[in-house]
Amino acid sequence: MKSTKAYRPENLHYLKMLARQYPTVQAASTEIINLQAILNLPKGTEHFISDVHGEHEAFLHILNSASGVVRRKLDDLFATSIPRRELDQLATLIYYPKEKLEEIAQSTEDMREWYRITLHRLIEVCRLVSTKYTRSKVRKAMPKEYAYILDELIHTRYGDSDKRDYYENIISTIIDIDRAPNFLIQLCELIKRLAVDRLHIVGDIFDRGPGADIILESLINYHSVDIQWGNHDILWMGAASGSRTLVATVLANSLRYNNLEVIETGYGISLRPLAVFAGEVYKDCSVDQFAVKLSGRDALRYTERDKLLAARMHKAITMILFKLEGQKILRNPCFGMEDRLLLDKIDYESKTVTIDGSSYAMLDTDFPTVDPKAPYALTGEEEELIYQMTRSFRHSEKLQRHVRFLYSKGSLYRVFNGNLLFHGCLPMTGEGEFMPFSIGCRNLSGKAFLDYADLTARRAYYSKPGSKERGFGMDFLWWLWAGRNSPIFGRDRMTTFERRFIADENIWTEAKNPYYTFYNDPDVCDRMMAEFGLKGPHCHIINGHIPVRLKKGESPIKAGGKLLVIDGGFCKAYQKTTGIAGYTLIYDSNELCLVAHEPFVGRQDAIRENQDIASSEMTFERLESRMKIAETDTGRQLQEQIDDLMALLTAYRSGEIVEEHMV
Repeated sequence: MKSTKAYRPENLHYLKMLARQYPTVQAASTEIINLQAILNLPKGTEHFISDVHGEHEAFLHILNSASGVVRRKLDDLFATSIPRRELDQLATLIYYPKEKLEEIAQSTEDMREWYRITLHRLIEVCRLVSTKYTRSKVRKAMPKEYAYILDELIHTRYGDSDKRDYYENIISTIIDIDRAPNFLIQLCELIKRLAVDRLHIVGDIFDRGPGADIILESLINYHSVDIQWGNHDILWMGAASGSRTLVATVLANSLRYNNLEVIETGYGISLRPLAVFAGEVYKDCSVDQFAVKLSGRDALRYTERDKLLAARMHKAITMILFKLEGQKILRNPCFGMEDRLLLDKIDYESKTVTIDGSSYAMLDTDFPTVDPKAPYALTGEEEELIYQMTRSFRHSEKLQRHVRFLYSKGSLYRVFNGNLLFHGCLPMTGEGEFMPFSIGCRNLSGKAFLDYADLTARRAYYSKPGSKERGFGMDFLWWLWAGRNSPIFGRDRMTTFERRFIADENIWTEAKNPYYTFYNDPDVCDRMMAEFGLKGPHCHIINGHIPVRLKKGESPIKAGGKLLVIDGGFCKAYQKTTGIAGYTLIYDSNELCLVAHEPFVGRQDAIRENQDIASSEMTFERLESRMKIAETDTGRQLQEQIDDLMALLTAYRSGEIVEEHMV
């Protein structure tokens, strides 16, 4: 709002509303001074993580270490004054304060002296990481019970002789009254809180690893986070919304990869109905094509009977899934996926299936619940089973809380501080144009289609149960998960049927959308960013979803640095292919830095041996000058507030708004 003496009625009404918060010239002036000062502070550090796939131990370690930011601060302060072994211990203490403190207490004779030295060091670290923020913001981040003490310690200079005794007395008193352990833990948490100003999760929290629920609990408690939905997140969001098809998909995937812990322990969903059904209906069936993938200790722990039951459960829910997918395709011709209707293309006499006009031998046609005359109809028992399982997903309080969080903090894409973040792709045609879609809409492409898709995904959860909007929304979530050229799937087809029943691996191919060729072209990336209002030398697309195969020489940096792929294989299953255990990205006020991580040794070893994740940093873009808050999205919002307050000052001084009389 520009300062002017002549106000339109709606503008004057707004300024009168603003005057309630700033009732005097002095109040408005003070706020302008405060906001103007904030604009000149350095930009806060942003941390980007993608495709964590339930690997909670590695994720939490990277979150605690801020991908090396915390260690970098320790090196800046103590690299020449503290032995490496002690520095490693101090880093581990910050990452895992409670656990590491318990271990140190068992092996240290003079804990009083250890506390005194360690608290001094941690306060120095806290002082360093707080320099980017206003004193008010730092204090708000502090635990309430220690806010005054921490504020004094952080802003008292130890070298000042007049304050040294005061400073030492605070430390001594904390130790004397036996509050040192709790104070130290809170101090470590504050350091981690201040090390990163904003966390971006670029999709795929769920599946493969065992701890997606643990990751989500940590994100719910994180101070500032946004999430770009990945295809595996959409899968669980759809299951929680009540989509029977996506419930069946979650169960089939979890059984296939023996990842049932998050379902049963994490979300309290019983698989007994499925086990009983499979044990009865599929007891005499061949289940060779549905063997569960087991590795490590699980391969030894499972009996042959366990493996057989798991395979029966896997086959039972997969056949239900194929039927439900067929129903969904039949009632949504706009999906354009009739070629994926395969149950009705099976010739049971010749044991073949016809796909795209070609006939393929099938490895298994022993389907006791499939009626060749009505292949997509569920049996009565299947109807009851999927009803029970869907009801369990809908009534899991923890899952519903996590999915509400994903909806509130998540979206299909986000534009933030000059970067465009999305998980999968911006679908493109073979000619490099934005691909148009008519799925409940008419010829939408690019940003317009992503906005429509985001809204439709929300309707699946928030629209009235039983409504047309909710029903189509749930179907649309399935399309986002597996639909042709979906922006978070990014492939021509999902060949689950072929992988289960056809030996010829050539038919398993899932062709990628042309986006994954064009994203190497700087001009195309510029055009994609312009679609979302971005232009300039320091704008980027930040992408997940497709693991970077570092072993084969692939680079995460595309199009001359305009696009970054930060899925490097967080999931253990992908690490043999990628050669690393994930990329993360750090964007501070000076540079953008890609961090490549080696596989994590495990939480217990990390605590006991002070082992950090081995990482290598690559600064791929350095800013010409240190970026200030004024140059960020937050800065632009603050500038708008300043402009409004300046207009309020003008209105006060012109007499159009009268100051409140302060007694």
